[in-house]
Amino acid sequence: MELPGLGQPCSASFCRRLDFLPLKCDACEEVFCKDHIAYDQHKCTSAYKKDVQVPVCPLCNTPIPVRRGEMPDVVVGAHMDRDCKYNPAQHKERIFTNKCLKSGCKRKEMMKLVCDQCHGNFCIKHRHPLDHDCKGGGRPISKAG
Repeated sequence: MELPGLGQPCSASFCRRLDFLPLKCDACEEVFCKDHIAYDQHKCTSAYKKDVQVPVCPLCNTPIPVRRGEMPDVVVGAHMDRDCKYNPAQHKERIFTNKCLKSGCKRKEMMKLVCDQCHGNFCIKHRHPLDHDCKGGGRPISKAG
């Protein structure tokens, strides 16, 4: 028993499979099977209408205009080589920013070492209350005893 009124053939000339759940391309409005619904799989001539993407430079976060037919990777690469406003010298982040509060010490650490008693920031050498003459709430307690 054949059901002649059901399904539609795939519009891809090399396929023509009868599909009972055909899918319509939103760009060219033709009907395709599940294997050929993607723009590049059926060589859609109207894909540029729907597949519009604006690449962004990963360095300066500027949108880069791309003309139809150009490869976005090549255009962004050319922007990075010539027109990019990113200057790594300006954006150099300092790692050692936490200065020791012990008088006379000029050391800086990558992370904060805060005293539990006086809440001051110190270097590794002066992190213990006995090492930085702590003026905190209680008397300095040794870790050993």
